[in-house]
Amino acid sequence: MNDRQLKIKKMLETTKEVHLQHLRQVFSDVSEMTLRRDLSYLENNGYAIRTHGGAISTNKVNIPDGEENEYSKRANENLLLKTAIATKAVSYIEKGRSIYLDAGSSVMCLARIIEGEGCTFITSAVNTALKLSNTTHSVMQLGGQVNKNTLSCSGPDAIEMLKHINIDLAIMSASGFSIDRGFTISNRYESQLKQAIIEKAKKVIVLMDCSKIDKDLTFTFAMIDDVDIWITNKSDKLSTIIEKYSEKIEIV
Repeated sequence: MNDRQLKIKKMLETTKEVHLQHLRQVFSDVSEMTLRRDLSYLENNGYAIRTHGGAISTNKVNIPDGEENEYSKRANENLLLKTAIATKAVSYIEKGRSIYLDAGSSVMCLARIIEGEGCTFITSAVNTALKLSNTTHSVMQLGGQVNKNTLSCSGPDAIEMLKHINIDLAIMSASGFSIDRGFTISNRYESQLKQAIIEKAKKVIVLMDCSKIDKDLTFTFAMIDDVDIWITNKSDKLSTIIEKYSEKIEIV
């Protein structure tokens, strides 16, 4: 991170939001394109969410105790691996389909590389909705209670809205997995929403790297039999799982 990017990061930490127009005044010695690249760098490393005219901080609101690790920390972990997993998932996105994108840093990597047009994307993730709003795709944001750590909405309002939506493909994330407990997460409302989405979707893909195998969190939202494809990386942790579920697992 260069000095200018550090200063922009500090501005985000202080004001929670920056605008390109203001950045052009502060850093008059560089082009707007350079500043846009700076904001993209901060987004890719989990410090910011790009908006039409600038960016907002991922820590715009305080994170309550008892949740998972901060989004910005998770987003910066295994970034190359998450991007590889996301790239594998792109091939499943077809024009004209209704596609749900879950909250999570791996799915956010997917949102960054989605191109084309003609899809309807539904998401619970605020940052994913903002990123896709800069494309020509149709975007729907589920409402509900905001998890300030995962930057996602869930709860009864989100599930009620979901009743009126058809989903061809759901691309999901998980915080942990084990053979006995399945795919798990720490937030009850998000677990209930994930269950409802999986029940509605014609096809379900999970993006999760092997570092989360044998990690059980509080709530199970799906067993491996409930999903069609799990995209992950090569690891010794997969050996016993592949023996039984080789047809479901795609390795990058």
